[in-house]
Amino acid sequence: MKPLKIRQGLLSILLAVALMVAGCNGSPTESATSDNVNPVGDSTVSPVAQTQNSSMSNLPQLEGKATVVMTVNGSPITIEVDGTAAPVTAGNFVDLVNQGVYDGVAFHRVVREPQPFVVQGGDPQSKDPNVPMARLGTGGFIDPGTSKERYIPLEIQPAGEEKPLYSKTFEEARIKAQPKLKHSRGAVAMARSRLPDSASSQFYFALADLPFLDGSYAVFGYVTDGMDVIDNIQQGDRIESAKVVEGLDNLKK
Repeated sequence: MKPLKIRQGLLSILLAVALMVAGCNGSPTESATSDNVNPVGDSTVSPVAQTQNSSMSNLPQLEGKATVVMTVNGSPITIEVDGTAAPVTAGNFVDLVNQGVYDGVAFHRVVREPQPFVVQGGDPQSKDPNVPMARLGTGGFIDPGTSKERYIPLEIQPAGEEKPLYSKTFEEARIKAQPKLKHSRGAVAMARSRLPDSASSQFYFALADLPFLDGSYAVFGYVTDGMDVIDNIQQGDRIESAKVVEGLDNLKK
């Protein structure tokens, strides 16, 4: 049994590395030579670090929960967005949905082999059909108010704690607890580069339980209906529409 356990452990490590270093079309075999990180991100991005006491106050926050319905391939996906444990991350997502940022955006990264992993989208560049697929995964939301890309801090709440940890992974903060929002199948989380505070608009759906990502990436909600739709998403499929159907009054700007 030991060799099996070792192989399973190595597979989890390879998937985690793929998540951290693969580009938009990255695969575990490409990850060893790629400089890009997480589900995806541009390694050249250097956002200003955000903390709980500084520019985070300028970001939208969700006080409570909200429900988002995405339509993909003509079928709905219902997401419960949890601002109780991830107010900034959830607020950013609900705000982008409400602005129509995700309407027409493609899923540029789908990883199901060697085992179910993630379906990732949210790069606004993908709205332009002339942008090559190889470039997708490097873009984020440009705030029209500042004409700059909006970044949000890494935000993960340890189980049993009243507030989230910001701008550090659990490993960096030496936290042994589990996160309140885990990477179970159907989790929705933010993609980022190697920099903790570099998430913008890209997100991913977990296709399976991914405990090796817990404490490193920010989960902000869960799919409550429509996982069968996600299971059938292919690279290049688009979000036809995304709407906040409940809880928009919990969004504070």
